[in-house]
Amino acid sequence: MYKILKRRDLNPTVTMMTIEAPMVARKARAGQFIILRVDEDGERIPLTIAGYDRENGSVDIIFQVVGATTTALNAKQEGEFIQDFAGPLGKPSELEGLKRVCVVGGGVGNAIAYPIVKALHAQGTDVTVIVGFRSKDLVILEDEFRAASNKLILCTDDGSYGVKGMVTAPLKELLENGERFDEVITIGPIVMMKFVALTTKPFDIPCTVSMSPIMVDGTGMCGGCRVTVGGETKFACVDGPDFDGYQVDFDEAIDRGSMYRDFENRKREEACRLYGMEV
Repeated sequence: MYKILKRRDLNPTVTMMTIEAPMVARKARAGQFIILRVDEDGERIPLTIAGYDRENGSVDIIFQVVGATTTALNAKQEGEFIQDFAGPLGKPSELEGLKRVCVVGGGVGNAIAYPIVKALHAQGTDVTVIVGFRSKDLVILEDEFRAASNKLILCTDDGSYGVKGMVTAPLKELLENGERFDEVITIGPIVMMKFVALTTKPFDIPCTVSMSPIMVDGTGMCGGCRVTVGGETKFACVDGPDFDGYQVDFDEAIDRGSMYRDFENRKREEACRLYGMEV
């Protein structure tokens, strides 16, 4: 059992928790993830490691309440326990030697972007960060991004905060104005990552995307997390989650990601009724 040391509501649907997990904290690196179960009867879900404290033996996770398991997890309070917390899994992000990087994040994907930005900043990399949200009330980790970046551009779809529009617009503007980066790293909805890659490609800048497809065991055995990269089948849980954005078959990934949407919605409704929450 793993104790919840802290919880923080980042916005109405996104929660941050600090979990007591010393063995995971000892090995964790930016870009990796864990798989947890809330209770003995629960499903396994992957969540990116949003931070870790080796001395304190704790790991931070950030999740959006979208399904039955995240609803059950969100019902947990400080001092309570979750059943399983396995990791770190996946390959760490390859950040060594990068001098100038642009990190582009979207929505709750910014929870995954933050540890990468923090690791880049810690090694002395000049980091430009572009983050996007639907509206002001959904913004998360603004202060943390500002502290760990050399330049922060915050966008909202509706213009209620920061720059109005999609993250690709300021990215394209920077590149057209002569900004050059060793790499662009993008994390967020698949459609967003696809268009970030399309934006950077004419400028011949390496673009890395973080894939988070359906995942069950986290060891490559179930095959649920397969993605096509450069015409070859890869498994995000062991070969990734980071891949060359110019090689990923995004359209296939989008189709696969929507396969269980109706089932997930039904399960979330059941969980909401169980925990007395509004659907």
